[in-house]
Amino acid sequence: MDIGFIGLGAMGTGIASNLLKAGHKVTVWNRTASKAEGLVAAGATLVKTPREAARDKAVVYSMMADDAAQLSVVEGEDGIVAGLAKGALHIAAGTIAVATADRLTALHQAHGQRYVSAPVFGRPDAAAAAKLFVIAAGPDEAIDEAEPLFAAIGQKLFRIGETPSSANLVKLCGNFTILAAIETMGEAMALAEKGGIPKAKLLEVLTGTLFDAPVYRNYGAALVAGRFKPAGFKAPLGLKDMRLAGESAEKHRVAMPLLSLLRDHLVEAIAIEGEDVDWSAIGATVARHAGLAPKDG
Repeated sequence: MDIGFIGLGAMGTGIASNLLKAGHKVTVWNRTASKAEGLVAAGATLVKTPREAARDKAVVYSMMADDAAQLSVVEGEDGIVAGLAKGALHIAAGTIAVATADRLTALHQAHGQRYVSAPVFGRPDAAAAAKLFVIAAGPDEAIDEAEPLFAAIGQKLFRIGETPSSANLVKLCGNFTILAAIETMGEAMALAEKGGIPKAKLLEVLTGTLFDAPVYRNYGAALVAGRFKPAGFKAPLGLKDMRLAGESAEKHRVAMPLLSLLRDHLVEAIAIEGEDVDWSAIGATVARHAGLAPKDG
């Protein structure tokens, strides 16, 4: 398949690389063109605008960090909509607001184009290993068409429904749940440590019994080691996601008191640890509140 790909951050680069490995022809664009050098060396074609990346393509894929970045590559004279043909498909994989996904759906429909939201669960290492979980929503026939692409980048596809923004709501719910698990582990480890039990021993028990899942294994290891840099998922992006989850909660009148706590802990972690810290650094915030100096486990 001849694909346009837009957005070459840590996640996008891994996804685009696996599409190339699967035998697809990939044309790429990124705001910082130098980030495309490895993909170009592997056979991708670099262009100067999102419009060029979408031109003459049946499918264009985008992986952008936030709503503003997503809209900036879709709208305008150099955007995806301007380059994409009628009937062609845009797949957006970034974590964006439900309202933004609805806006993109309407925009593409107005231009006779198709749109699928397909955010993913998984960190950059999972993207590189083609082990992502793909959460897709949109017209059934469009998801059918995109399924070989999803198979090239992920280990499982979840179909959420025909309204694209439904996938974005699921992604926001999932990210809230991940951060809540990190908060829970951080609090449990602080309690164990103050009671004389090493954090590593608690994690061994948790993951060896009822909590043997990637979130607990991977983030638990980071909490034990106090390893929050380099970030697999930067805390400011997590803060953005909690804000977007809060917007949906307010719209649907769902009280989420834990969400407020998570946002506060993220803000504190960023203020103290820096903008480039992983979102699991809320564990250091919890430790400080417990009177523990953040340190290796």
